[in-house]
Amino acid sequence: MEPDYFGPLWRYVRNDKITDIDYNGNQLWITDVENERYLIRSHGITEKFVEQFSHRIANEVSKPFNKKNNLLEAETDTLRISIVHESVAISGRSICIRKSMPMLRMQVKRMVEDEYVAVPVLELLTNCVAAKMNFVFCGEPGAGKTECAKFFSQFIPAGERVITIEDNPEWHYSQINPGKDCVELRINPDFDYTKAIKTCLRQNPSWIMLSEARSTEVKSLLECWSTGIRGFTTLHTDDVRKIPDRILNMMESRMDADRMENDVYSYVDVGILLRKKMSAEGKLYRYIDQVCFFVREEGRNEIHMQVVDGNLMVRELPKGLIARMERHGISEPFDNPMIQHRLEGEEYEKE
Repeated sequence: MEPDYFGPLWRYVRNDKITDIDYNGNQLWITDVENERYLIRSHGITEKFVEQFSHRIANEVSKPFNKKNNLLEAETDTLRISIVHESVAISGRSICIRKSMPMLRMQVKRMVEDEYVAVPVLELLTNCVAAKMNFVFCGEPGAGKTECAKFFSQFIPAGERVITIEDNPEWHYSQINPGKDCVELRINPDFDYTKAIKTCLRQNPSWIMLSEARSTEVKSLLECWSTGIRGFTTLHTDDVRKIPDRILNMMESRMDADRMENDVYSYVDVGILLRKKMSAEGKLYRYIDQVCFFVREEGRNEIHMQVVDGNLMVRELPKGLIARMERHGISEPFDNPMIQHRLEGEEYEKE
């Protein structure tokens, strides 16, 4: 898509600090990387531009856009565009442009300074990646699940093959981690999530990154993780303790759910909840609200809460988790030299 397609919107499209562009038929609202949303009073968007823009996007994707076909969607490597026709949008034709840039917006120093996460928790979680644990990132829409997952994915060693599975490009793993072994799979009507996960098994992966667990494909993901392949995924829920039930509710049948319950606790290791919160100054910010470990030991399924309301509650870890870290050469779960070096502004070179 050419820059002139976007007309008065181009200045926001090209600005890396802008994440969302929303036009409701009258007003233009912009969201930036600080998660602040504000109204653009002099936007220059005319009815003629909206019509031209819709026509160009429709031509680009070869789809009709009218009263009958009232939703138009398109995407590029970094943009997701959605336009709703005025026949169903009472306020007028609505345009939404979401940006997903091939960059890491989160940096260690900034995360700590902004109270996104405490240092001991950050060191613990990066050690969990080093110990090859499976992560589920959860939260409400817009909480920053994918950005958090992208941040932790950078700690996967270069020689371990990562396969990403998504319907819209968001991970950008190969661009964020140049030189690392990665295969990026794209979902379409003929290649669904379940087929993609099964295909991965024949591609020699070490890690599978599923953009979002939504439906019955979660069964294939758990089966995949049970073979020793590791991975990340995201899902929508407001508490890490609800993750098992959310996963089981996605199963095709009650029989599947009953049979797979133990697998959830056996093969999902880490649960992370992201939240948005308003500060005393009226600024909206994101942070890691909860961290838990799922454990199946001696025939019991347990959830160990480590972080609640952003605070590290206990330093004691499940025995199985400690043993797993020790097998990967990690003797101090809450100590990671790589994080310490980044906080000091230095690059860490592993010996």
